[in-house]
Amino acid sequence: MASKRDYYEVLGVGRGASKDEVKQAYRKLAMKYHPDMNKDNPKSAEERFKEISEAYEVLADDSKRARYDQFGHEGVQSTFRTGGFDWSDFTHFSDISDIFGDLGGFGFGGGIFDQFFGRGVRRGPQEGRSLRYDIEVTIEEVSKGVEKDLRIPHAVQCKTCAGEGAKPGDFKTCPTCRGAGQVQRSQRRGNTNFVSITQCPTCGGGKQVLRECPTCGGAGATQTTSSIRVSIPKGADEGMRLRIRGAGEVSTNGGPPGDLYIVVHVAEHPVFAREGNDLFVEAPVSFTQAALGDQVEVPTLDGTALVTIPAGTQTGTVLRLKGKGLPDMRGRGTGDQFVKVTVVTPTKLNSRQKDIVRELGESLGRYERSATKKPFFRGLRKEQ
Repeated sequence: MASKRDYYEVLGVGRGASKDEVKQAYRKLAMKYHPDMNKDNPKSAEERFKEISEAYEVLADDSKRARYDQFGHEGVQSTFRTGGFDWSDFTHFSDISDIFGDLGGFGFGGGIFDQFFGRGVRRGPQEGRSLRYDIEVTIEEVSKGVEKDLRIPHAVQCKTCAGEGAKPGDFKTCPTCRGAGQVQRSQRRGNTNFVSITQCPTCGGGKQVLRECPTCGGAGATQTTSSIRVSIPKGADEGMRLRIRGAGEVSTNGGPPGDLYIVVHVAEHPVFAREGNDLFVEAPVSFTQAALGDQVEVPTLDGTALVTIPAGTQTGTVLRLKGKGLPDMRGRGTGDQFVKVTVVTPTKLNSRQKDIVRELGESLGRYERSATKKPFFRGLRKEQ
């Protein structure tokens, strides 16, 4: 997957390109890399043609393009039944058939690709569309793991016509392919004969619809909403994706259904900040507590904990509560909770209190004078 080039780069278009711009770019490149136009290096042209066709197969389809924009090449891997692009996955022959007709091709369908690559092309059943569902969880739910019941709208096979798209009984065997759903054409290039196998242009599946199904209007599918229970694992992080195979849209031509992708979002917490499996919280203490030391109660995910404030603690000091963070999703222990101490300076003192503070300052004498001579701004050292 990592070796693949970005599909937008392959076609030379921007990510905001319209479908027409994508199509124009593909047609231009298809003309350029036609093997008959590159007789000096036909193998290289064939490889380049296959690359641009793979990019176009994804970017010309709204659903596939959306998954690619979100998840990259991994998001459309299920589009290609063999794990990588194959000519049997290409569904846009009609977008370029006229180009190859002009160049001496053999018309619509897979025949031109047979001519290029010396083999037949079968357009078998296509997988249904995959779906995405975004879910928000709290840090408390992440700490223990949680199950969520979701309501997912999606397309299912029409019960009236069983996906045929026709009113029950109102279809006949296609006269063009005689029910095979495919047609064959013999071609000859040089001294070699080829047989191209393509989807029937009349019926697309072996049966010709006479009257459309009244329930689905000929689509072969209807919309419904399904209840699905999904388990969010302990330690789930922002942007984590869960894949539920077969929970997407139904295929309209006998292929497997698409998948459902659950994208996890962790809600911002009013108290805790998160970094990986560690949690961070602030603990305000008084000047007296910081100077003399004390124990203060701080919140944790499972209640509260006592933290010892050493005498002479400075504001910004960070203390650690080992094992009070979030569990690691892969079972590698638990993170820690870090407590940042903030010394709160009193803002309203009466005259007696002010006198006491002055007396304290005078009694500290040399210590306070030396403290004020230190640089006001000091770089923070990263702990090793």
